[in-house]
Amino acid sequence: MAVQGGSESQQRLMVRVARMYYEHGDRQPQIAEKLHISQAKVSRLLKRAEDLGIVRVTIHEPLGGHSDLEEALVARYGLSDAVVAHANLDEESSLISSIGAAAASYLGEVLLGHERIGISSWSATLLAMVNAMPKALRAQADTVVQVIGGVGEPSAQVQATRLTEQLALLTGATPQFLTAPGFVSSPELRAAIMAEPYVREASEAWSKLSILLAGIGSLEPSPLLRQSGNALPADDQLELRGLGAVGDVCLRFFDADGRAVDSGIDKRVVGIAPDVLLHVPRRIGVAGGVRKHSAIRAALLGGWVNVLVTDTGTAAALLA
Repeated sequence: MAVQGGSESQQRLMVRVARMYYEHGDRQPQIAEKLHISQAKVSRLLKRAEDLGIVRVTIHEPLGGHSDLEEALVARYGLSDAVVAHANLDEESSLISSIGAAAASYLGEVLLGHERIGISSWSATLLAMVNAMPKALRAQADTVVQVIGGVGEPSAQVQATRLTEQLALLTGATPQFLTAPGFVSSPELRAAIMAEPYVREASEAWSKLSILLAGIGSLEPSPLLRQSGNALPADDQLELRGLGAVGDVCLRFFDADGRAVDSGIDKRVVGIAPDVLLHVPRRIGVAGGVRKHSAIRAALLGGWVNVLVTDTGTAAALLA
């Protein structure tokens, strides 16, 4: 007696098609030719075999994969994508290296060619990403442009310049540098700097970006930002705390709900404006660690990034 799903002969054909496709590796046109049936029928039989449970597809995730956390992050925060790296949470250098390597791998998969990439200047995790990237066999981007001023203390400025220069080299792109400090003392000075031709050329590229790569900062500046001389002075940090700020993307500060904090500090940042930043199609935040949990959560809630590359500990905290 035939089981549900057709006559015995139909089921024999269904099983034979399934075995040819899944066990022997025959392609659908080959199966159709060998069995003298249409390719459309082959496709229908394969689909029917799955529906009836004759074929059961099981996905075995490679050791070290965290697709469950990634899918949960995407669902919880409405992200385009998420990448979770296994990391040693007790050592910050190991954490940064692991997240950077994961970001490098992800970027290699999503660059489609002719990309216009914006990159933040002061991020140790982005530096780790660039250090982990292999050189592309073909050009993957047209331009790599700094979105925050990359001028600072000489020892730190080398890192900011290298970040942009090396990413451009690895992707076959032309680098564009923002040769100005990331933060200046007055709105008038910022306006004068933004009017300079070499700065205006870089800033005009921001509205055409297809990808933004950025760290996510906590209110306490990172060691690299502090070393660069572009960290906010103590009185500005105090003002931001009073306004409820918990973190930033590209020196644009937001509160715990991800809402932009309205302060005079914005008018002194030499970098991409919030409205322009939020219109970049793929905004990749590369960050992790306990110190940044609240800032990362706020950045996701506010849509400052729509792709997150982070570590297992941070992912679990974001889903708690």
